[in-house]
Amino acid sequence: MTAINQSKILIMATDGYERSELRVPYDELMNRGADVKIVSFEKGQIASWAGKDWGDSIDASLTLEDVNVSDFDALVIPGGQINPDVLRTSEKAVGIVDAFYKSGKIIAAICHAPWLLVEADLLKGRDATSYHSIRTDVKNAGANWVDREVVADNGIITSRSPKDLDAFVNKIVEEVEEGRHQRKAA
Repeated sequence: MTAINQSKILIMATDGYERSELRVPYDELMNRGADVKIVSFEKGQIASWAGKDWGDSIDASLTLEDVNVSDFDALVIPGGQINPDVLRTSEKAVGIVDAFYKSGKIIAAICHAPWLLVEADLLKGRDATSYHSIRTDVKNAGANWVDREVVADNGIITSRSPKDLDAFVNKIVEEVEEGRHQRKAA
């Protein structure tokens, strides 16, 4: 068990992340005392997508190659269409998701981000949700797709959209404080 104010959280994103789906968890988890780092393909600024155009940027302090899963308690993956679609084509990014899973650590994916869980083959036989447009992808990966603001299945947290961010962040905090999960293979 790790108190949220003692936890280390990794957010994985690249250009095109949905602004609110990165900023709200980042700000809220930091406000609750978590040490939050952002990882991307390269260190430096990554640009958000906000509405129908590019938004502001945030600094990624780690590269995918820098990540040591044992340094973190949880992985958060923001959605948007661009961010998870680009990340799921990276063997390194998918490998990080898989390593968090195998270590029993929390994985939280919102909106289109469950695409990375699909790519890592982590949803078979699990309850999950997502943005409605990728429901079929999640179901075809073997998940029981449910239409709820947040779903947690053995430390794998999924949410539908920015309107669910409060429940998403609260569930991340709850699951981090619960601790590691012993998981069977998906």
